[in-house]
Amino acid sequence: MSAQGDCDFLVKRARELVTEDPWAAKAWLITARTLYPTDFGIQYEMYIIERNAERTTSAGRLLYDIFINFPDQPVVWREITVITAALRNDSQDKHAQFLKGVFETLPGPVQCQMLLKATEQCFNTLEKAEMLLLLLKRFPESVVQHGVSLGESLLEAENVEDLDTPVNCFRKLFVCDVLPLIINNMEMRLPASLLHKYMHKAAEFYIGYVTRGPCTDTQLQGPQEVAGLKSPGMGRGQRFVIDGLSEKSSVVTEPWERLLEIVGVVGARCEWQGEKGSRTYTELLQRVKELCRYLPGLEGETLSRCCGQIVTCSTLVLFRSAHFYVSTVQPSLFQNHNSLGLTPWVLVEDLSSVFNDNEVERSSGKHAHKKRKLADGREKTMSSDDEDALGKGRGRHILVNKTEMPGWAETLEHFRTARESWDLLHSHDALESEFNKICVAWKTESWLWFRIFLTDMIIYQGQYRKALSSLVQMSALQPQQSQNSLTAASNLEMHRALIQQASCHYALGEHRLACEKLLEVVSGLVPQNQEPTKSSEEQGRVRNKPRKGNDLRLVPCTSKDILPFCLQLMLACFKLRAFADGGRDDLALGHVIVLLQHDWPQGEALFLKAVDKICDHGSFQYENFFNYVTNIDMLEEFAYLRTTEGGRVQLELLPNQGMLIKNPSPALGVELNTLLLPGAQKADRHHTVTRGITKGVKEDFRLAMERQVSRCGENLLSVLHRFCINEKIILVQSLP
Repeated sequence: MSAQGDCDFLVKRARELVTEDPWAAKAWLITARTLYPTDFGIQYEMYIIERNAERTTSAGRLLYDIFINFPDQPVVWREITVITAALRNDSQDKHAQFLKGVFETLPGPVQCQMLLKATEQCFNTLEKAEMLLLLLKRFPESVVQHGVSLGESLLEAENVEDLDTPVNCFRKLFVCDVLPLIINNMEMRLPASLLHKYMHKAAEFYIGYVTRGPCTDTQLQGPQEVAGLKSPGMGRGQRFVIDGLSEKSSVVTEPWERLLEIVGVVGARCEWQGEKGSRTYTELLQRVKELCRYLPGLEGETLSRCCGQIVTCSTLVLFRSAHFYVSTVQPSLFQNHNSLGLTPWVLVEDLSSVFNDNEVERSSGKHAHKKRKLADGREKTMSSDDEDALGKGRGRHILVNKTEMPGWAETLEHFRTARESWDLLHSHDALESEFNKICVAWKTESWLWFRIFLTDMIIYQGQYRKALSSLVQMSALQPQQSQNSLTAASNLEMHRALIQQASCHYALGEHRLACEKLLEVVSGLVPQNQEPTKSSEEQGRVRNKPRKGNDLRLVPCTSKDILPFCLQLMLACFKLRAFADGGRDDLALGHVIVLLQHDWPQGEALFLKAVDKICDHGSFQYENFFNYVTNIDMLEEFAYLRTTEGGRVQLELLPNQGMLIKNPSPALGVELNTLLLPGAQKADRHHTVTRGITKGVKEDFRLAMERQVSRCGENLLSVLHRFCINEKIILVQSLP
């Protein structure tokens, strides 16, 4: 029998005895190895028996022997591949733990050599990177030799794949795993330009991950924790699958904190001015604000290094604060919004002063009989001009209902910080140039969430024409949804731009355009049940603390809040026309009276001014009065105007009433005409005819008033919503 035949026989005999008498099988193989010490089959069979029995120490010793003596055997590499896979996957499976134990029994140099050779056996870029990363983590001294090359290979693979997002498997491995090893290895002397490049790559990934959109069908969402993984994420227990990685490997946590750590380390290595290595984002911004004062006196390399520090820090503070702000005002843009169930908000002109008028405070004797008082229960609002306590900067005030936005102070602070960072980046040509380069590289023009912040910032700055252009760009970035998939919430969010466009047109004095946008929004709203009348607390606040008329307000993007805002903004548009000096526009004044019913009695003083104007003219024509005016106080006032004490004002409030009086039909007064003498004058004859008709009109007016009083319990919001829908054309045409 040949030597190979003898070896095969001994191995076969050992296999037959394994299940019955493992110790006899082991004795056969020891004998065989003594006789044939260079035979791979015998030694591999010995390893298999020990591995299957899960004897860690002996299996590790045998694995070491076959790796050293038979490094080119394919079956050896298949076994090593299984072991390294267990090491990479961090599995808690019992067999995986055994394989890790086998690897741990190997001497350090053998482990390193095994991982290096295993890396050479990999042809898949991602698998090769994971294998090499395993080597770097276990043997930090190898970072000097392999760290940068591994990082560059991952970035190159990302470019070759031409991926459309920085949130990909290659960038994730580079940013979360490789980069910390590189920058924290003080033995490596890396140029500042390379450190800046790596830091910007990390920032782009972190920001992209945090601001990623809602889950698709291939993505999951739920609780997930990864111990010890210093990677970016919202820190709110999300799950997210990055293409090419497992679900567990895709989870990242605490993005902004990890980014701050990288900035601190890179800043210290690049010898940034005053860099401590452990700042907050607020401290970062304060430091670079101080540095900006020295920019005019710097030049050359010092200027370049200082600009790099200012731009990097300011950019990260800008995007972080802008993200926090937008995650409040439009949370559905981000993946975590479903679990929070937050309401979107829209920044618009504050209309608290819409009911104010310098002349309406005067009392009028003819209305002294009215005894009106406001009900209690008005909920108080908070605004950013409570900045005395918060230490905010000066500027326009942003009002918000603090009960509806619990984190209002933090939201307004982030908005202020983002604006401050933006201003800083545009305070010097060199800073603006570098910032623009980052924006181009990161394709920020395609970030809808950032466009929302920019639009709100431009509105805050009062650049309404520029804001309208920004809103057009924002609409182009909005995801298109089919008509069937539209929900009430998504419909309102899609109308967000229209609401802001209306607000901007109003601020520019373009009232017709504002009205058109508002009516388009109202047509998509469903009126809610009317809420109880509010108290005078807020009204007292407005009157006692007059504003300059340039405040802003964050309004919840819900039908309950948007419809009242639209009504107030339309009132503001028509109010200017209705009360214009030297002119008379009964149609506009009628629209104002209809709209003043909302939030009554806030507009009581303005309504009384309208009544004064009607009395001054002695007449008033508005044929839609009985269709939409259901306020009992208003009805009482108009009924009073018809009396002698009220001034016997001629009111034409019924359809076609004006035509009836101005052009009476002969048939209506035929009986009275036949009684007139032939010599009667034309004027007398006309008076006789119209007197009968006028008597009928008075009766119609009385009956209409009685019917209208019975409608006072109708849902006012439904009445006003119907007013906007039915009178859309005439409302728009009433404005210049």
